Amino acid sequence: MTIKVLNTYPAMREILRTPQAKRADLLKTMVEPAAGMYRYFPGEVDLVAMHAMSSGFPLDRDEKRCLEALDALHDADAWNRIQRALDDALAAQVAATSGLAVPDITVLTVLGDPGDPLFMGPHLGISGNGSVSGYLYLTFWPYPENLARLEATAVHELNHNLRYGPGGVGWDPATVTVGEQIVSEGLADAFARQLYGDELGYTRIGVPHLHDDAVFAKVVSGLEITGMRNFTAWVHGDETAAHYGSTPVGLPTGAGYAVGNRLVDAYLAATGRSAAEALLADRRDIIDTALDRV
Repeated sequence: MTIKVLNTYPAMREILRTPQAKRADLLKTMVEPAAGMYRYFPGEVDLVAMHAMSSGFPLDRDEKRCLEALDALHDADAWNRIQRALDDALAAQVAATSGLAVPDITVLTVLGDPGDPLFMGPHLGISGNGSVSGYLYLTFWPYPENLARLEATAVHELNHNLRYGPGGVGWDPATVTVGEQIVSEGLADAFARQLYGDELGYTRIGVPHLHDDAVFAKVVSGLEITGMRNFTAWVHGDETAAHYGSTPVGLPTGAGYAVGNRLVDAYLAATGRSAAEALLADRRDIIDTALDRV
């Protein structure tokens, strides 16, 4: 089992300094080693389009701003820090979970789009995807708060990857519940906090609502809703849901992360387990145990 953090800095620098007409082909070459993250998509995936949909840096504007931001990531030693963090986190997780099956993992780190108002505003210039076994996709804009959280962000996504990896918790997009994703976000944050502390380990968008009882009650009311198509508002909030054409339900950005942390923390306190030890805990057990205490 190995974790390979692709050194995308030279490729992104070349793309941003190359005439626009040649950029798409260079981007495809950069992303191709991680294309397996789209293996469940029907048909051939347009990697350039997926890059844009994931708030990746633009190919037709903002070159100077993006080059400066890219250098800020490089100066922060982002790629090496992410590699060390993931190696250390994997060792901690394997030690806590006997017989854990771990695939080889490829990590794609990408500069974000400064012209994307959702990414730069409500999402605070950071996003990640660790849902497909064997791949992590990390997108950053180098706000100081994000540079400080490079390790914790990567570790959060690793937790997802291991929970839904071989021998882990099954994920059927048609039948999975909101509660499972809420719990998974809480577990991933709890693992990041176990390694890096509360100041860095919380996903930033959830922090404002950690103690909001009205948000907690609203999210808990939707935990048994099924089907990934219905999740955006419950996990990320109404503004994100509206952006992607989903139905708002009356929740602020990051609501699901805040509630996931409260549920998981209550469960860990009740059971005496660490976040690493709870990696594969059943979401129903976590929710039932937590709701008996909060």
